[in-house]
Amino acid sequence: MEADQLIRVFGEFFEKEYRTQLLEKLRKGELFLVVDCAKLISHNPELMDELIENPQETIRAAELSLQEFDAEHDMKKFRVRFGNLPKTQELMIRDIRSKHLGKLIFSKGIVRQKSDVRPQVTHARFECPSCGTLINVLQLDDKFKEPTRCGCGRKGKFRLIGKELVDAQSMVLEESPEELEGGDQPKRIRIFLKDDLVSPITEKKTNPGSKLKIVGIIKEVPIALQSGGQSTRFDLIVDANNVESVEEEYAEILISEQEIEQIKAIAQDPKCIKRLVRAIAPSIHGHEKIKAALLIQLCGGVQKKRSDGVVTRGDIHMLLIGDPGSGKSQMLKRINIVAPKSRYVSGKGATGAGLTAAVVKDEFLKGWSLEAGALVLANNGICLIDELDKMGEDDRSAMHEALEQQTISISKANIQATLISRTTVLAAANPKFGRFDPYETIARQINLPPTLINRFDLIFPIRDLPDPEKDDKMARFILSLHQNPTVEEGDINTKLLRKYIAYARRHVAPTLTDAAIEELREYYLKMRSSGSSEGELKAIPISARQLEGLVRLAEAAARLHLSDKVTKKDARRAIELLHYCLAQVGLDPETGKIDIDRIATGVSSSERNKVVTVREIIAELEEKLGKTIPIEDVITLAGQKGIEEDQVEESIEKLKRSGDVFEPRKGFVSRV
Repeated sequence: MEADQLIRVFGEFFEKEYRTQLLEKLRKGELFLVVDCAKLISHNPELMDELIENPQETIRAAELSLQEFDAEHDMKKFRVRFGNLPKTQELMIRDIRSKHLGKLIFSKGIVRQKSDVRPQVTHARFECPSCGTLINVLQLDDKFKEPTRCGCGRKGKFRLIGKELVDAQSMVLEESPEELEGGDQPKRIRIFLKDDLVSPITEKKTNPGSKLKIVGIIKEVPIALQSGGQSTRFDLIVDANNVESVEEEYAEILISEQEIEQIKAIAQDPKCIKRLVRAIAPSIHGHEKIKAALLIQLCGGVQKKRSDGVVTRGDIHMLLIGDPGSGKSQMLKRINIVAPKSRYVSGKGATGAGLTAAVVKDEFLKGWSLEAGALVLANNGICLIDELDKMGEDDRSAMHEALEQQTISISKANIQATLISRTTVLAAANPKFGRFDPYETIARQINLPPTLINRFDLIFPIRDLPDPEKDDKMARFILSLHQNPTVEEGDINTKLLRKYIAYARRHVAPTLTDAAIEELREYYLKMRSSGSSEGELKAIPISARQLEGLVRLAEAAARLHLSDKVTKKDARRAIELLHYCLAQVGLDPETGKIDIDRIATGVSSSERNKVVTVREIIAELEEKLGKTIPIEDVITLAGQKGIEEDQVEESIEKLKRSGDVFEPRKGFVSRV
């Protein structure tokens, strides 16, 4: 098709399909139009073929046809973008070959790195000093080009009169992990963006970690050798024509009017929670409490910014600790599908840098650059960490700041940065010896640092105990799933469930009512007073951190049935969940009371009491017997105070570990 014919056909197409849209864009001052390729094919299929084969000239023709559209506005800077390309034009980054050079394609991937926006020269005008002729030079390569000669015969030393600049930016796109097959390493390609694709609005779309669909022309870039010459190998780059974000964050999910009606109908149903619980993980039998907690976690509490600048997190973190084969990983994988934005990482395969952020040597942008890790990439989403107990000590400690402060600070290689990670964390781990010991308390079998455990709002132990009736139900359920893989999702399918959660998060910000505050306050005070015992160190059944957790849980419970107010009922649901977890994990078997210290510090207050008593006995005996004290005397005195022999020995061991006492010779102790 000839150039003038192309311009004419495009003119007719815009007049017919996009007239009102174009006028609206001009009124708003937006200098770009996204053309739907399906409309283009139905208008003129030849035009589509031309666009795919010679995109450079065709896009230029489309832009020139617009210059005749409206005489009032300067349409020279107006750009035409193309979206909804035919499926045949989709290419994975790994499949791009030299035959695709100069063709229009689209590809999906995750943004890995991004350079700053900088001006770039597209045109330069030179004047010949001898004859005054003006020479236009197109600047397409990385190297600034000057004219070689003028018509009058002059060579070199031309005067630069003016240059045209556009804002440009390059980024690195990497293939999405879900599209890869086993053993494939994700491939990367450079993307070149300019004009309105680097505007502040689009800038948010292309942040590292975002999932994008890029429409563009594949071009080759010469590689310069260190010797100064040019390499025979070329690098590939995609000159982007359009950037679309793949539906990922809650805010980006499109919900139709009809779906909003369905969502509201579900919320008004008295059995709303039961229906949602059935839909959250239909292929996992039982665990109703955990499923309800997962729903509440997906909805999340409300983040609050106070006037003094302190931010209270709204995300609810949850930890599942359970016997092997109890369906923990299965739940994590299911949440990975339900949540619009999620990242899944697993134990040994995750390092501190991979979770938070890494400073890497950058080939493209030269120098050091920051690569975001899973917790940053899942910002405003959920990060699923499997096999938490298999992670290294250093790697786990990287999570502390992300869990509570919701930021990640980096100070490496001259890069000082604080990244935001408003991420909900759902972690799964096994007990210390692989399986729970029924005769030992659960808290002692959690092999995680107390400081990390304390940051989780809910901790669910999942115990696999033989029970004929339960086992029979489980066996029938699993075997029927294998016989018929299509699982019944109930009346709410995954798509609607995802939109339900997105709607709740986007439109509902519940506030606490006086009745709910009173309910939470009463529970908190009741729990605090129940822990006190006369003459000993007081057991602390619950701390302020749990109270904040209760508020978050109550807000999320209200969000779950789209309520603007946190009622007494929501507060009760939150209390029920937290109490269930505390009773499972924080129960001190000796006193029969809930003791938060079992979780928070690993030592219950009754144990601490014994240690304190033994230390006092040793101090008393030191005054009577001198520096070296026989252990037998300590045991005798402790026996009078009701402490058994093995408990005395255990307390002495703890004092030795903490450096309070030492053993000068066998059977004797001395204070340090």
